[in-house]
Amino acid sequence: MVELSPDEAVLWRWEFVTINETIVFTWIVIGILAILAWASTRHLSPTPPFSRRQVALETIISYMRGEIREIARRDSDPYLPFSGTLFLFLSLSSILGIVPGYRSPTSSLSTTTALAACVFFAVPIYGILQQGTSGYFRRYVQPTPLMLPFNVIGEISRTVALALRLFGNMMSQTLLVAVLISLAPLFLPVIMDLFGLLIGQVQAYIFAVLATVYIISASSDEKAVEEEPEKEEESEENPKREPEGGN
Repeated sequence: MVELSPDEAVLWRWEFVTINETIVFTWIVIGILAILAWASTRHLSPTPPFSRRQVALETIISYMRGEIREIARRDSDPYLPFSGTLFLFLSLSSILGIVPGYRSPTSSLSTTTALAACVFFAVPIYGILQQGTSGYFRRYVQPTPLMLPFNVIGEISRTVALALRLFGNMMSQTLLVAVLISLAPLFLPVIMDLFGLLIGQVQAYIFAVLATVYIISASSDEKAVEEEPEKEEESEENPKREPEGGN
């Protein structure tokens, strides 16, 4: 019988302590990320020539900074550690799917729920840091205090949807590969694994973008965010002109 979720594969159990594939594979992903981060930052150089590891690291960081800046329309550094870590964890979890015997921990509902819970708590933390306690919680009673329960329900349902979206997409990939293995065990699973690798990268990107959007929407002044693009458009439409004539 094919075990669709890594939660079902128990590797070790003692009384109330259970170690399953989800936990082990999550530790493996975290360990690889930690080793890569350590190896990439050992000998950073401010001047050329740069090592290949430093170039690869700076390319990834620059890409994530650019994506966050496009969303936030402001400095991306406050959001980069959290959103970037989410993306790297999900991306590496998907890439390792090409390794025989490995199953992505994101195909477990417990993992996706934990990631969504991190986003759920990150939203008010960033909001309070940016706007203060009263400024952040005031949004829950706007435009009227009667909206308080609806806003709270909206925050919870958004978190649940974030977890279920990632879990559903990753589980459907696992289920499809399991069905194809039973029908054509030689060729189709390889193709589906490659397709699943692409899907996993897309899901990592979407999850990280949604998390960033939720955090920015809670930690920003909507009026200021709306005014900034308008100013940029005006500056593009009305560029500075050189004064005509001269002495």
